[in-house]
Amino acid sequence: MLKIGILGVGELTEKVVIGLRRSGFEGRVLLSPRNQERAQQLAKQWNCEVRADNQQVVDGADLLVLGVRPEVVQQLSDEVQLRPEQTLVSLVAGLKLVELQRRFPRARVVRAMLSYAAQINQTTVVVTPGGEPHATLLGALGSLVVLDEEEAFELATVAACMNGWFYFFLSDLQQWFTDKGLSREQAAQLVMGNLQDCLASARHQPSTSLEALGHAIATPGTFTAAGLEVLRDKGATQAWREAADEVLERLHKPARL
Repeated sequence: MLKIGILGVGELTEKVVIGLRRSGFEGRVLLSPRNQERAQQLAKQWNCEVRADNQQVVDGADLLVLGVRPEVVQQLSDEVQLRPEQTLVSLVAGLKLVELQRRFPRARVVRAMLSYAAQINQTTVVVTPGGEPHATLLGALGSLVVLDEEEAFELATVAACMNGWFYFFLSDLQQWFTDKGLSREQAAQLVMGNLQDCLASARHQPSTSLEALGHAIATPGTFTAAGLEVLRDKGATQAWREAADEVLERLHKPARL
């Protein structure tokens, strides 16, 4: 059975391990000793093994998941020796395949992008390149998108940033409702419920564009149309585009390792 090694036990890799176990994955999961407290708790709750050092993780695993910060990659690559063609799945944002291959020359390198919803098996998993065993393994965490071109993968990274922005946007809306007198629970229910309704409706009508779905609601003279006019007049929609452009521009800059 496939053995997984986690290099860097942090928030995201923790969610990956939990999601894999919940999907029914029964293979061994080996954890690096980085972040000892989190690693020990993960080992206890989700049947993992904490190794003494990163090389032990590498030696015992068929597939490795790299989840450290970009500035730590060089140090880690100096510490370990991967086997020829050992699969290394990198969750390090902005670190391109050519850079990963330079740091881990013997490995078969893959990039993956996913969210914290991996722990409940409802994340969008984007990988480049495709192939096995990583596609099937990570696909169990949610819905799998395989991209052949790394340039397209960078756009998926921007989408992942939007995932974080949405929380702040929804928090602001929730705060507006609480300022007007609703409880935080009621406000959260309204905000998240309407977002869920929007997504459910869009997924039910895949052949209809998102813009068309919006226009069907924001018809002239409606309250929705009035609010939309204010948002556009204040530059709200343009601000989202500019934020996405900023992230993409940073991704195109050479990584500093």
